Amino acid sequence: MHIEFCGEWSKLDQDKPFTIGRGGDLQIDDNPYLHRHFLQVAYGDGLWWLTNTGSQLSATVSDAAGSVQAFLAPGARLPLVFANTTVLFTAGPTTYELTLVGSEPAFQVVEPVDGSTSGETTIGPVALTDSQKAVIVALAEPLLRRDGTGTSAMPSSKEAAARLGWEMTRFNRKLDNVCDKLDRRGVRGLRGGPGQLATNRRARLVEHAVASRLVTPEDLPLLDQSL
Repeated sequence: MHIEFCGEWSKLDQDKPFTIGRGGDLQIDDNPYLHRHFLQVAYGDGLWWLTNTGSQLSATVSDAAGSVQAFLAPGARLPLVFANTTVLFTAGPTTYELTLVGSEPAFQVVEPVDGSTSGETTIGPVALTDSQKAVIVALAEPLLRRDGTGTSAMPSSKEAAARLGWEMTRFNRKLDNVCDKLDRRGVRGLRGGPGQLATNRRARLVEHAVASRLVTPEDLPLLDQSL
């Protein structure tokens, strides 16, 4: 198993757990919002496992194509069965992306056959209008413009609204619509309520959208269209 972050590669040892965080074997950066030891990759029972050893942050884990996605909460663990596994997580205003590459994957994703579209974006049961999709692209723009893995700053709602040339009321209404639609499809972390900060909701939306390929760099022209 190898891990890639910001263009740098590390080879993992089956006999020694590998930690990721502010003070781990892979030292992400000195972000005070990031746990000193957030994620752990270890070998056991014939498989590599990814464990969330933190107490507050969660991670979004997906295969390279975005066909399979998991929400890794504190204390949870999952097997790394794909040839390439993408891990996204947000600490404070910063979103991180890294890739785990296994030489002997236990699972192979079969690519679906492309079908015809009706003009809306359809990812499984989720259909978005261009304006709804533009909301996500505006929030995910720094991540979509960055090549490879690494870090990116997430814009505020005010900055994203200004990028689209919208009033805040319109942006917030569209953001609510998108989050409600995905929440009804079972995407966790998008429902408002006590303890659910707006920043956390935006971060979870961006992580899900990028990991599932709901938005891609090809969607960036939406930011410069009049919607």
